Amino acid sequence: MIKKIFRFILKLIGILFLFSIFMVILYKWVPVPFTPLMAIRYFENPQEDIRHDWVEMEEISQNLQLAVIASEDQNFPTHNGFDMEAIEKAIENNKKGKRVRGASTISQQTAKNVFLWPQRSWLRKGFEVYFTFLIEIFWSKERILEVYLNSIEMGKSIYGAEAAAQAWFNKSATGLSQYEAAAIAAILPNPRQYSANPASNYIQQRKSWIVRQMNNLGRLNLE
Repeated sequence: MIKKIFRFILKLIGILFLFSIFMVILYKWVPVPFTPLMAIRYFENPQEDIRHDWVEMEEISQNLQLAVIASEDQNFPTHNGFDMEAIEKAIENNKKGKRVRGASTISQQTAKNVFLWPQRSWLRKGFEVYFTFLIEIFWSKERILEVYLNSIEMGKSIYGAEAAAQAWFNKSATGLSQYEAAAIAAILPNPRQYSANPASNYIQQRKSWIVRQMNNLGRLNLE
C-alpha cells in the first residue's frame, strides 16, 4: 500500500513537472489570458471589472519599457534571473533592522504573476525560483519583459500596459511619454493604493527619480 502511494506521488510530481515546462513553452508564444492574481482579485471584489488588454511589445512605448527597468530592476538586461548583488544588499539592510527591502527581479516578478499565487511563503518562493529558472531558459529577455508589462497589476483592477495607459492617461500604451511612463512605474510597489494620475507628492518624487534613472540608463538594449 505504501509503495503504491509512493509511486502515485512520484507520478504526480512527474506530471506536474512536465505540465509546468509545457506551460512555460506555450507562453513563449501565446499571450497570457489571465493570471492567478486576476482570479483572486475577481473573487475578492466581483463588483470590480478586470481591465486587461494584451498588446505586442511593439505597441508598448519604449518609455514604459525603460521606466519599469529603471525603477524595478536595472540589471535586468544582464542578470540570469536573480540579482545577487541586490539580494546581498537586501539581506544586509534587513539584518540592520531597517525597513524590510526586497530584491525581486523582473524575471522573478513575472514568474510569480503568471504561474503562482501572491501570498508570501517559503513554499511559494521556492516555486518562484523554479519558474524564474525556466523562463530564463526558454524565453528571451524581450519576451519576459513583454509578459511582465502585459500581466502585472498597474492600478485597482488594471492589468498590463494598455489598460493602464487607457485608465490613467486616456491613450494607448504606444503613446506614453517619458513622464507618463515613469508615473505608472512609480506606483508599481503598491498599485491598488497609489495613483499615477493625479499623483501624490510621494509619487511625484518617485516619478522624478525614475526619469533621472531612465536618462542615466539611456537606450534600452535587451539583445
